[in-house]
Amino acid sequence: MIPDGLRQRLLARASVGASPSALEVLDPFTGDASYSLPLSVEADVDAAFDSARRAQISWSRTSVHERARIILRFHDLVLARRAEVLDLLQSETGKCRRDALEEVLDVALVARHYARDAARLLRPRGKRGVFPGLVKVRELHQPKGVVGVIAPWNYPLTLVSGDTIPALLAGNAVVIKPDTKTSLTALWVLDLLIEVGVPESVVRIVLGDGPGVGGMLIDRADYVMFTGSTATGRLVAQRCGERLIDCSLELGGKNAMIVRADADIARSAEIAERACFANAGQLCVSIERIYVDASIADEFTAAFVERVNAITMKPGLEWGVQMGTLVSADQRDRVLAHIADAVAKGARVLAGGTARPDLGPYYVEPTVLTGVTDDMVCFGAETFGPVVAITAVSGDEEAIALANDTEYGLNASVLSRDTRAAARIASRLRAGTVNINEGFAATWGSTRAPMGGMGASGSGRRHGDQGLLKYTEAQTIATARLIGFGAPFGLSDEQWGETMITAMGVMKRLGLK
Repeated sequence: MIPDGLRQRLLARASVGASPSALEVLDPFTGDASYSLPLSVEADVDAAFDSARRAQISWSRTSVHERARIILRFHDLVLARRAEVLDLLQSETGKCRRDALEEVLDVALVARHYARDAARLLRPRGKRGVFPGLVKVRELHQPKGVVGVIAPWNYPLTLVSGDTIPALLAGNAVVIKPDTKTSLTALWVLDLLIEVGVPESVVRIVLGDGPGVGGMLIDRADYVMFTGSTATGRLVAQRCGERLIDCSLELGGKNAMIVRADADIARSAEIAERACFANAGQLCVSIERIYVDASIADEFTAAFVERVNAITMKPGLEWGVQMGTLVSADQRDRVLAHIADAVAKGARVLAGGTARPDLGPYYVEPTVLTGVTDDMVCFGAETFGPVVAITAVSGDEEAIALANDTEYGLNASVLSRDTRAAARIASRLRAGTVNINEGFAATWGSTRAPMGGMGASGSGRRHGDQGLLKYTEAQTIATARLIGFGAPFGLSDEQWGETMITAMGVMKRLGLK
């Protein structure tokens, strides 16, 4: 499905040697070989970082306003070439066109947000000195240097672009290691960035597996942005810690939705359908647990199951399909194993529950379970597929307790007509983002607010001010004027000490910090 000319143009952007080894990339719709992906070796990774480090110096001296103009041109070009990248996204991930469009819109939103806010975030700021008027203090934000981005396969346009853009605006160079299943999308991003004016060596892409090439990237980067599983995130954090470099980690989730007794049944069922089955559930903020008040449990479940049974699945790139395929055999097998384990231990399947080889090798029906208990794998482990468990609860307190009964803390949802009551519940949920009367889009799309996880769902934040400032080092420059910090005017140390004690009391009374 990927035109040969486009594929060859993009692969020419990769940091690989003259005679690389190669990996057969499979078409998720058919399972057949799609093309051979050349793989980077250590010398390629070294060369990528060496050139990026040299290019970063001049890039950091480019004005933030010019960097922002470049990113705004990128924004325009992504929208203008949406048809090409939609085809590419679907061909690499197997997602339906509606889900692919979400990535295009998200990248435009993020690009515009950071391009508009970069100058404000990076401008020098005056701070009150230790002696007001006598010590002048300025806070600067210097780029980290070369940022390493390790991106997953599930949202390759969103996550490659969304993590690269703020790093570039902060004055860094970036070396990206995309997942091998979706490397062409990452190379498409690089191709567009170069076209709009980012110097070629400022962004580089290396290709290969996580343990090998990903480890090489971590060993050379000045900062690491990683999105992936909690197990791998722990290894990334350990490796970064050994080098004393910072990292930001967006990891797994076992996200809960609470449906209160006063919820609008029809609207709640529609919200839940999107929240559970967008991108076939292959989404870190996807809802995998629904806790619904017992007083409306039967009515909500019936409405929800009716919608789930009506979800359309069909291979291909056209519009009008609601759910695509899973990305690989491994992903399919994981999802089916979670369903089989739950059923074997007493769970009931209310909708779906089976593979659909008639559609393609990796298709699994959107699945609704009930009666899931804590001895089942899908109770606590992230499925990362189109599976959700519904549980009836006796009220808000039980729902809150069950929602918080997890090591994860990425996303949550509360559905209610009473938004004040829902907000009180939201504040008690241990999750980095909580959506009221939505599944995940309200928080994710609100790019001026931070997004990230608690607990085993990671550390650091995307979006908001933190999403750009994390790619910088705060630097304080203080200028002492008139008098120094030694005892002046011939005062003894004791006299100087008493003077300072008196000054501390005066500053406290004046409210100075």
